[in-house]
Amino acid sequence: MKVIERSSVPEQLLPGRFMQKIVGKATDGYQSDSQILNIGYCRYCAEAGPMEPHMHAEETVQVLSSDRAWVRFGPAKDDLPNKIMLEKDMTLHIPEAEWHVFEYEEGGSLEILFIYGSKVAL
Repeated sequence: MKVIERSSVPEQLLPGRFMQKIVGKATDGYQSDSQILNIGYCRYCAEAGPMEPHMHAEETVQVLSSDRAWVRFGPAKDDLPNKIMLEKDMTLHIPEAEWHVFEYEEGGSLEILFIYGSKVAL
């Protein structure tokens, strides 16, 4: 068993967010190696800039804090007609390959815990 304290994990600036990589492929900068799981924290704020819409494997997101933040989602990068305002303690279950983006009003912010799988060839 490996115990990782969040306070010991450095934040990395990625487009639109600061990320703390906890569990995932060690070669990708994660603190604990896994070929199946990706788990970490993201902080969205003005200092990180705007996020681009993206999609990937099925994902679960736990909202840790939200200040005037929302998620937009839909069938394509340029077609995100659905919008949900986010509140602390909400859990989002995002289907595989669903396009989504986290955004916030000026001066707002969002902090999440994310969990998604990596497909492994059997």
